[in-house]
Amino acid sequence: MLLLSIFALFFLCVTGTHVSCSPGPLEDVVIDRYDIPRVCPREVQTGDFVRYHYNGTFTDGKKFDSSHERGAPFSGQVGLGRLITGLDRGVQGMCVNERRKVTVPPHLAYGSIGAGDVIPADTVLVFDVVLLDIWNTEDKVQTRTLSKPESCKRLAEATDFIRYHYNGTLLNGVPFDSSHSRNGTYDTYVGMGYLIKGMDEGLIGMCVGETRTIIIPPFLAYEEKGYGTVIPSQATLVFEVFMIDLFNPKDDIAVVVKEVPKTCTRKTVVGDYIRYHYNGTFQDGSGFDTSYQRNSTYNTYIGMGYVIQGMDKALQGLCIGEKRRVILPPHMAYGEKGTGDIIPGSAVLVFDIHVIDFHNPKDLIEIKVTSKPKKCNLTSEVDDLIQYRYNCSLMDAPITTLGANKVIEGLDEGLRGMCVGEKRVVIVPPHLGHGENGAKGVPSSAVLHFELELLDLQKGVPDGYMFVWLGDSPDPLFPAMDLNKDLSVPLEEFTAFINIQVVEGTGRLRPGMDADGIIKDMFNNQDRNRDGKIVAEELKLKVEEDSDKARHEEL
Repeated sequence: MLLLSIFALFFLCVTGTHVSCSPGPLEDVVIDRYDIPRVCPREVQTGDFVRYHYNGTFTDGKKFDSSHERGAPFSGQVGLGRLITGLDRGVQGMCVNERRKVTVPPHLAYGSIGAGDVIPADTVLVFDVVLLDIWNTEDKVQTRTLSKPESCKRLAEATDFIRYHYNGTLLNGVPFDSSHSRNGTYDTYVGMGYLIKGMDEGLIGMCVGETRTIIIPPFLAYEEKGYGTVIPSQATLVFEVFMIDLFNPKDDIAVVVKEVPKTCTRKTVVGDYIRYHYNGTFQDGSGFDTSYQRNSTYNTYIGMGYVIQGMDKALQGLCIGEKRRVILPPHMAYGEKGTGDIIPGSAVLVFDIHVIDFHNPKDLIEIKVTSKPKKCNLTSEVDDLIQYRYNCSLMDAPITTLGANKVIEGLDEGLRGMCVGEKRVVIVPPHLGHGENGAKGVPSSAVLHFELELLDLQKGVPDGYMFVWLGDSPDPLFPAMDLNKDLSVPLEEFTAFINIQVVEGTGRLRPGMDADGIIKDMFNNQDRNRDGKIVAEELKLKVEEDSDKARHEEL
């Protein structure tokens, strides 16, 4: 109480307050902690190194020194006699960003000798101090995780290559650098000396998507040299780091199978052509591309260099309908350069793939009979007229003539040799389907899957013919045609003759066409003089002419 009373009286006198007094000397430093931060994780102790700014004045307020004016804070070790004793005591217990006024009596400052022309003998000194930094030679790198993803399958290890964002500040919160302001991650190998020692150590063990604070003492950072004008000598550094992704140069692609169809008769191999959908993201989950948004599959050959190396490899061994996640390290993707503004350099890529279909340019159609009647005396072939039912999401149910360019080549082939009532599955590769151009409702290079059932079958005639004999034609022909034996055959008699052949099964008209129209065309072809009737001479001339030209007519 006596010391405090003496100091209070002294303080009133030196500040000019009109009090009649005779102050006595100060016996110890007097500390006024006029600005204390709310959070103070650490206080200055003997042996610590500190950095602080100060203004030094006499008790009358006259300034004799200022680190602010010099633009460089004071750095030194506390409690080992490297500061004047009073100030050594005055900064004990300080927190970073604390401000205090330290009044130092002469015997704890420059005593009866003073300091040259600056500080007279027996002078009380007043220091206004703000603490900027504190560290100790025993300090280690401090890390504190701020957030972490629920799933963390891999931790950063020495020799990994990492990409991360950061904000860098000094211990007192003054920022000195930020990757965010440059809109670009910091990319480097970790644990190999490419970073300051403390950062190399602080990044080890991080997950992609993790945010952590890393506090690095000066001797594991830029030490006495500092760094340019932004990091002073002996500065503790604080980094808030967000890990974007990591990989190792020895990494291969990583595959996670998500869904495989129950039946998988064939898997993709080199040389196949594949159609697949995908979502492309970085390791932190942010997307860079998706085929779904374009409503179009990605189509390519496998293992032939048409896609990035990792994807070329990842697309092998897949089933139609399979879903898998593929992780590609940069050296198997777009490397150090990245591509455009979409994928940065050294980015790990994650693709979620769904295989729509694939085929090989050498593929033939695949036919699997699923049901067949016990009796099957008649099967479909070229030029037959058939009616069939099918399940296929890309086409409408047709009634068509095989081999007449009315169905795609692969389906035309797949419908041959069927019995009425037979069911089969036919898989048609694109080059036997709608090809690279696709069709209405059919995407480019699509493999078609048909479930077929033959409902009806009418035997056909060769292409270019309207009528065929199913055995030998009558010889001679004209007498057989002349039903009433009047030596002329009008259209009505000719029609009756042809219909008799069809009914008796000795001849066949082209199915699917108007029978009367076909017969009339046949009659006009034989009626050489266009007089509305056929005579023996016209039929004979036609036969001889066709023989000379090596042609075969229906009759």
